[in-house]
Amino acid sequence: MDIFQLGTQLLSEKLGMALDADTVTSALSGLLGDGEGNIDLAGLATKMAGSGDLGGIVSSWLGDGANSAISADSILSLLGEGKVSDFASTLGTDTDTAAAGLADVLPQMMDQA
Repeated sequence: MDIFQLGTQLLSEKLGMALDADTVTSALSGLLGDGEGNIDLAGLATKMAGSGDLGGIVSSWLGDGANSAISADSILSLLGEGKVSDFASTLGTDTDTAAAGLADVLPQMMDQA
């Protein structure tokens, strides 16, 4: 399963919405994209590693064992509230719900990447 398929499945489950794969792909590309149609999880990991407390969180996502939790507020700070709001609008939900969904889904996506 590629990272976009995984993201679509996990977000659909977390948000309790039947999300179209193309819509989720577009939303994830806009939020986490590298400008070439790919999700830049390495860039996200680097950004987190340089952000104090988030460094330990991302290390748990990349290593063996349980993934540490990240808060919705940390997601908003890390990615930017405007970008998360745009992501939420694309999916047809509100910013807080999208941030909570991302907080749940990103560790799993990073772990599987």
